[in-house]
Amino acid sequence: MKKLLIILFVFVSSVGVSQQKKIKFDADIQFVDEEKYPGATVLIGKVKMIHAGAILTSKKAYYYKKDNFFKAIGDVVINQGDTVKQYSDYVDYDANLKKSVSWGNVVLKDPTMTLTTDTLYFNRASQLLYYKDHAVIKDETNVLESKNGNYYLEQKKFTATTKVTITNPDNLIVSNHLDYYTNSGHTFLYGPSTITNQKDNNKIYSERGFYNTKTDISHFVKNAKLYLDERTIEGDSLYYDKIRGFASATNNIKVIDTAENFMAKGNYAEYFQKTDSIFMIKRAVAISVVENDSTFIHGDTLLVTGKKDHRIIRSYNNVKIFKLDLQGKCDSLYTDQSKGITKMYVDPILWSDKSQITGDSIKLLSNTTTEKLDSLKILGNSFIIQKDSIDPENFNQIKGRNMYGKFIENQLRTLLVKGNGEAVNFNRNDEGVLETITKQFCSNIEFELIDSEINEIKCLNMSDGKTYPPSMYPENDRRLKGFIWRESEQPKTKEDIFKKKVKAYKNIDKNTLLKAKENTFGKKEIKLNP
Repeated sequence: MKKLLIILFVFVSSVGVSQQKKIKFDADIQFVDEEKYPGATVLIGKVKMIHAGAILTSKKAYYYKKDNFFKAIGDVVINQGDTVKQYSDYVDYDANLKKSVSWGNVVLKDPTMTLTTDTLYFNRASQLLYYKDHAVIKDETNVLESKNGNYYLEQKKFTATTKVTITNPDNLIVSNHLDYYTNSGHTFLYGPSTITNQKDNNKIYSERGFYNTKTDISHFVKNAKLYLDERTIEGDSLYYDKIRGFASATNNIKVIDTAENFMAKGNYAEYFQKTDSIFMIKRAVAISVVENDSTFIHGDTLLVTGKKDHRIIRSYNNVKIFKLDLQGKCDSLYTDQSKGITKMYVDPILWSDKSQITGDSIKLLSNTTTEKLDSLKILGNSFIIQKDSIDPENFNQIKGRNMYGKFIENQLRTLLVKGNGEAVNFNRNDEGVLETITKQFCSNIEFELIDSEINEIKCLNMSDGKTYPPSMYPENDRRLKGFIWRESEQPKTKEDIFKKKVKAYKNIDKNTLLKAKENTFGKKEIKLNP
């Protein structure tokens, strides 16, 4: 019984296969002429061929029964079901392999697109069409052109290679390799590719990514660059929503403003095109360049908002500044580029050459035309310290309520202390020998920096002070109240701005730190952290 079923199954299967391979045909005229057309049945007038669900019509055809091969000529039309219709001048069809080659004014239509080319290959078994010498594909949204390409009928998918373009009223895509889905408008890009907006000339470059031609949403994952007017956004991964004007990027990000000589870098960023604003975290840094001199500002969070004429930079938490001749640190920073103002808040500190400058808040003012530093304001508990040039245990110090400084060619030159001025100065002769130590109290103090060192301290009103021989100077008066030397926190290279936060004053001698805390907070029991 089992053998009978197997024999019956094989017989039915073989009949089905033979029916699949068999060609049915009809025509107004049919004849055989072995001398002129050896092995062929010649069909003329209203030729119709049926095979495996496909119908072919033409003006003329040759059928080679032995090879199960059909050659159609003139106004050839192939219908595959109700979905695919193809027009051409000529078709060769191999019924055994279910493969056809069409050439001469080829047009293929399905519900989602129209393809035109000169020569088209069709594998009906795998439902694959392909071309080797240029084709144009049109759907309701886009026009695709490429030299080579495959079209997978069931997936509605084109794999196009070599000189590929996709065009619509808004955008032009240029690539050498992409996948395009005609039903959804989704495009997957492989290799160097650009997307250019035809209205504003904004451009995207990527070497791998996804683009939705219907929604203008894209996501790129290799060497992505977004060009917007005079701003460029780069990143390992880039998401862009053109309609919303929103982009986000991750890893190795650069936001470059060529017109303003400005760059922001980090490992995660969001960009809001309509307000020209950037939010950036993870090693975020803003870099401004003036006359080949770069200023680096780093913080845990970086915000750059506003158009270039009204741009504001905000940086929050663990903020550090590095410039060759100026470094700084604070908890938060605010810069208004249109006004040339930079404000530092919460334990701000600046290092200018040999000077350490602190206060409750610090303001840096720049010339908005030259963009060079112009002046400095230290408001509340202002304090400037310089280490003695020879003895590292001695420090020249000036403090007061507020302090105002002036820059010349980006160098801090003159300063004025207003209110509650105090100064300690270690005076050396030309040979560097310490001759005297002076301590002064006066409301206002004026001094200048020559070769970056404090020089010629002037009290602008009656002073109360005294000059001592070094051996006679009271040892416990060598430090003004509130003194803390914070050199260990100074970023001395641009890479230092990314160093993790060090424990406050960890390199300070414990006795020095205890005295500083007592001077600042009053004498009481203070426990030092181990």
